[in-house]
Amino acid sequence: MARVPVFYSFHFDNDVMRVQQIRQMGMIDGDEPVSKNEWETVKRSGSGAIEGWIDNNMKYKRCVVVLIGTDTYARPWVQHEIKKAWAENRGLLGIHIHNLRCPNRGTCAKGSNPFDQYTFRDGSTFVQPPVYDPPAHDAYNYIKNNLAAWVEDAIARRR
Repeated sequence: MARVPVFYSFHFDNDVMRVQQIRQMGMIDGDEPVSKNEWETVKRSGSGAIEGWIDNNMKYKRCVVVLIGTDTYARPWVQHEIKKAWAENRGLLGIHIHNLRCPNRGTCAKGSNPFDQYTFRDGSTFVQPPVYDPPAHDAYNYIKNNLAAWVEDAIARRR
């Protein structure tokens, strides 16, 4: 399968180390990691700057992958990214990442499905973006072995 450009949506403070593991798998062309300093600079510049950063980084991405940690569902910018992805007809999927081990925090509690907050329509049909929940005993390899196919499937669902 060809590597597809994607945008990762996640709660930076809680989950950045888990997200780095997924980026380093090299299975898809994910957006480049943002440093904590860069993200703090963008945040201090206000909501207009954050929205502009999201727009610039989501541009040319075919799919948005929401990496779901404990509090991801409640993050306003994740909610914005979900709505934007759907409105722009991008592939959209979620992956629970609570079973990936963070070097600083270990695993975490499973978060709520952020898509449950929305009604998604594809024409006159109600649909739900897929959400994957890797098993605790081998979450890393499960994601690595399936990520490219999940992204391709999410894109195909929006065609």
